[in-house]
Amino acid sequence: MPPILPLNHDSLVVAGIHIRAGRLVAFPTETVYGLGGDATNGAAVAAIFEAKGRPRFNPLIVHVHDIAAARNLGRFSAMAESLAAAFWPGPLTLVVERSETSQLSDLVSAGLDTVALRVPAHEGARDLLEAAQRPLAAPSANRSGRVSPTTARHVADELGDAVAMILDGGPCTVGIESTIVDVSGRQPGLLRPGGVALESVEEVLGRKVAVVGAEAGVIAPGMLQSHYAPGLPVRLDARRARRGEALLGFGPAPGATLNLSETGDLREAAANLFAMLRALDRPGFAGIAVMPIPERGLGRAINDRLRRAAAPRGEPERPDS
Repeated sequence: MPPILPLNHDSLVVAGIHIRAGRLVAFPTETVYGLGGDATNGAAVAAIFEAKGRPRFNPLIVHVHDIAAARNLGRFSAMAESLAAAFWPGPLTLVVERSETSQLSDLVSAGLDTVALRVPAHEGARDLLEAAQRPLAAPSANRSGRVSPTTARHVADELGDAVAMILDGGPCTVGIESTIVDVSGRQPGLLRPGGVALESVEEVLGRKVAVVGAEAGVIAPGMLQSHYAPGLPVRLDARRARRGEALLGFGPAPGATLNLSETGDLREAAANLFAMLRALDRPGFAGIAVMPIPERGLGRAINDRLRRAAAPRGEPERPDS
């Protein structure tokens, strides 16, 4: 089992050494815990795919310290600049044209000519980026397709010795992955709903953002049909549990096994989602029934994760192209 160390100056120094040596470090962000490796080191990026059991056609998000570092890796249009100014640091990932001089590993983009970039708001994550002096390829620190981790212990349970160390920054405050917006072309597209509401993105851009579906292929993280899945089957829009099921409630729900938010607060529900799915994914239950979540604001991101968690399992991997 890798060491789990409190996030402080001393542990950050050690983490930076591991990153520069090509090893992997798990670390907290405001969204979920990330599995970080040097995004310019092909062997380190390959180790991320291996640790997660992740399909090689699934791109990775590259985390950077600030907008200046992001501009060194990708070409920023006026739309990209506007969204970065409004939401960075924060839970928004921008897909932009990849810079030819970026020195990023080709594996990061899974063969695409774009790159997904984010500046995290979590102070510890930004401190790690500064200590490592490298852009970090950092998907969620869990096995591919499984429930994302929101505590250091979740990471240890999922990945074990695949990482050199785990930085413990406490529970993630947002608790759901970043919103991904494609601004690499003339028309903006929502590739994944997340911690920034679609409505907020559209307000900044002053235009509608198209929602990009599965027909576009896997052009960003979190677009596989079956994803974020616990071991037990998940049943959506349930009003009550069937025999043997656990009930994950939302709002007033007297019979709920656990409740995402008794007051119907979508922010609280997002922060609790993955931890509660993990808590209910245990022997003694035959499945997990989930009460309806409003399809607005953060509810759109919560429902996206739940639909993927409930999707048929065993989706075949597409060969590299």
